[in-house]
Amino acid sequence: MAIIVPPNKLAADGMVGVSQLADGFCSSTRKVIMNRGCFDDTRGAVLVKGLAAKEPSALGLDSYYKQYYLCLAAAAATIKWIEAEKGVIVVNHSLLVTFNGSFDHMNIDATSVQNLEIIEPMHSSLLGTNSKKRSLFHMLKTTRTIGGTRLLRANLLQPLKDIETINTRLNCLDELMSNEQLFFGLSQALRKFPKETDRVLCHFCFKPKRVTNEVLASDNGRRNQIMISSIILLKTALDALPLLSQVLKEAKSCLLGNVYKSICENEKYTSIRNRIGEVIDEDVLHTRVPFVARTQQCFALKAGVDGLLDMARRSFCDTSEAIYDLANKYREDFRLPNLKIPFNNRKGFYFSIPQKDIQGKLPSKFIQVMKHGNNVHCSSLELASVSITWHPLLHSSVGSIWFGAKHIPEDIALANFHEENPANQLEAITLKGGSECTIGDGARRLKEKVVDQRKMFSICNNVKGKCGNTVW
Repeated sequence: MAIIVPPNKLAADGMVGVSQLADGFCSSTRKVIMNRGCFDDTRGAVLVKGLAAKEPSALGLDSYYKQYYLCLAAAAATIKWIEAEKGVIVVNHSLLVTFNGSFDHMNIDATSVQNLEIIEPMHSSLLGTNSKKRSLFHMLKTTRTIGGTRLLRANLLQPLKDIETINTRLNCLDELMSNEQLFFGLSQALRKFPKETDRVLCHFCFKPKRVTNEVLASDNGRRNQIMISSIILLKTALDALPLLSQVLKEAKSCLLGNVYKSICENEKYTSIRNRIGEVIDEDVLHTRVPFVARTQQCFALKAGVDGLLDMARRSFCDTSEAIYDLANKYREDFRLPNLKIPFNNRKGFYFSIPQKDIQGKLPSKFIQVMKHGNNVHCSSLELASVSITWHPLLHSSVGSIWFGAKHIPEDIALANFHEENPANQLEAITLKGGSECTIGDGARRLKEKVVDQRKMFSICNNVKGKCGNTVW
């Protein structure tokens, strides 16, 4: 027997997470951590429709499946694990499926979600590209992290009805709106955290299958790049904790106080940060620009640790400089002052030239010419020859860096590190609520505007016909 759980193990403050219940009542049962992407409610709905013995209409999946999105996401992960782990395929229309509701959340049927324009606006095809802003979700979506956006969506689709938790969050809003220094400080601290923290945590949850080196040979470079990028991203998140600790130190609300105690005062995060600092250069930071990210990976390991790596880095820098010198040469020779040389992971280096700068045809030196919007993308034999040497140098450097840093993931305590994300998600959505009100005016005005959720529950369940296009 096994229990499948996502990487984030903790629930919001005042609630008990499923993983915690499993640990308490099934402590001897094996826990399987699966990537967050495996918990896909849309995929789960498709699978359940095909595997359920009952017709989809009998289950309510034709029009109301969105209200079951949590259990459908769990079903998708479970079926994926069964097929991968057990090596079996579940036969269509062979499962007896029933749905049970949640005790702590309200259920809003899909028709009401659509008519109330909670997630998507009605008649979006007629309203143009800016129509998404007309839904409640997109009007409120100014959260700082991806996790906060996900939590906002979940709270709109399945609002809480636990009074204690609601009051805890409102008390947190009270403090944020009465303390400008805390509000803006917390907002600034959340900006320091990478948006992809959820995805990166999954890289430390899985170990590759034991296969031969011949099979892994083609994937080693890519796998090493992903893991080094994850370590850099993890380092960036840990580097943001001191600022978060400084901001939350004087917080008085229960929610922010629990975040401070569970994260900022946790010495294990400091030990992980110090362990990474022993190997990874302190100036290395996460970036989403492809070329800068590759360069950061190349120089992630501290200088002087590996002499061969230092030589490879020097060759890498010389080759990169040669590529940009070639671009400068083409700008002067062909009078193309706006010629650029971008980089992406799929194409590598290439030239980008505005069409307005091209008089007639491009010189014959340019090959693989392709129009892309108002620009022309192309390459040249000289660029291709230099790029051929650039990529092996990068892979060689990354391989050496991974050899020096490969023990870091083994030193990371997975169960403890997952405590960070739910807190940041809740902070992100709480900050969003605070930003909707005027700082210093007090949060009780917000409480007056919050519809009683039990009343809203009955209203939403009684909505049968179409509502107006502008409900919110």
